[in-house]
Amino acid sequence: MKTHYLNPLRWKRSILAAAFVSFIAIWFLFIDTYSVFTRVQLNFKKDELIEKTEEYRQQTAELEKKIEELEKNPDLLEKIAREEYGMRKPDEKVYRIKSGE
Repeated sequence: MKTHYLNPLRWKRSILAAAFVSFIAIWFLFIDTYSVFTRVQLNFKKDELIEKTEEYRQQTAELEKKIEELEKNPDLLEKIAREEYGMRKPDEKVYRIKSGE
């Protein structure tokens, strides 16, 4: 009486089938262009890019608000021009005092 698990031909086929299935699984998980590993990486990158986009939208909104303030308030524009860019009126003298730091 010969059982089927002792049959050498059947045993070789099962090893070949297992090897083939393993190869296909490894291929689709890691090697293929659209592998699961690549998709996970791209998903993380997508999430990061969405967060950056949201940050840039907030920064844009803040800058637009500042532009509106500068267009409406000439005194604020003059203050920024004097403090940040060192501008002065033609007949004016500016004295800078250095602190003891």
